[in-house]
Amino acid sequence: MKKFRYLYLAVTACAIVTLSSCNDGTSTTENSPSASTPNSVAQTTEAVSHSSHGSKKQININTAILSELDKFEAQLGVPALSNKIQANRPYASPEELVNKKVITQEQFDKIKDQVTVQEVILTGEAKDIDYMTKLGLMKGHLIVAQELLDQNQPKQAEPHIGHPVEEIYVDVEDQLNERQVKEFKTTLVNLQDLVKSNPKDSKVKTNFTTSMQSVDRAIAALPETQRTQPSFVLQVINGLLDSANSEYGAAVADGKITAAIEYQDSRGFVLYADELYKSISSQVAKDKPEADKAIQASMAQLKKTWPSVIPAAKPVNTPEEVTKQIKAIESASQKVIDAAKTQAQR
Repeated sequence: MKKFRYLYLAVTACAIVTLSSCNDGTSTTENSPSASTPNSVAQTTEAVSHSSHGSKKQININTAILSELDKFEAQLGVPALSNKIQANRPYASPEELVNKKVITQEQFDKIKDQVTVQEVILTGEAKDIDYMTKLGLMKGHLIVAQELLDQNQPKQAEPHIGHPVEEIYVDVEDQLNERQVKEFKTTLVNLQDLVKSNPKDSKVKTNFTTSMQSVDRAIAALPETQRTQPSFVLQVINGLLDSANSEYGAAVADGKITAAIEYQDSRGFVLYADELYKSISSQVAKDKPEADKAIQASMAQLKKTWPSVIPAAKPVNTPEEVTKQIKAIESASQKVIDAAKTQAQR
């Protein structure tokens, strides 16, 4: 368990970093940090394309949530690296990861193309995808929390109730306000406090249901035609699976599952991604049957990675195998996304 999993530190520049986004026609501008303020952060407004599968999306180390920073932890094999990156904020440049002794120069060289301190501002569809993806991460956390409560494991469940409010809510709060979604941070905090203090209280079940409904209402702030459109939902699914991939990679070390929380996080994200796909599978099967067949097959194999919410010592699949299955889903889904874009342009 990561000791400082829930800390979210204030940074010099606030930003929104997308987990998965497709947005065309957004301009890019950049301002150099001021020499008189060494901790100032460069800003950029840019489109983050999801169609280039060979490229690696840059992550803003000043603002990224822990699920995003876990990509570096999994890639470099450094335990608790995401927390260490967060604790040493703010960064005036990516190279400060080395200067602040967060990682070595050799490690930095492996990820330098994926690191940025520029502010990424999302617009249009990319912003909507980011919004629903982050709410989907909340759902994933709560799904595994419910499983753990059902197995009388409140201590294991509590962090997964804490993650949505302490790690994700702050990152999506502006969007919730913009979309006039009723505040539900208090609801999540009350549930977490109750599970900590009295997990057998009959109110836990009621509060849990209310929390889930609150997230669902926030998702429903998006137009129904958009949140049920296969090309849109698939981009959200890809974002959830990308986070699951990072979490699972951080959960496994030396052929063993060494971090139960990350294992459970990844399970929750995949379970919700699968739930989302089931809601659009009939539409995909009608328009792109081969893509549907490939996604269904890869998703079935992927879910076998998490046979239960309580991890066994030895993983069913290696992180490399999980990555391969997720890439297969992304590749098949991209055919649906590209077809939708082509249709829209006609």
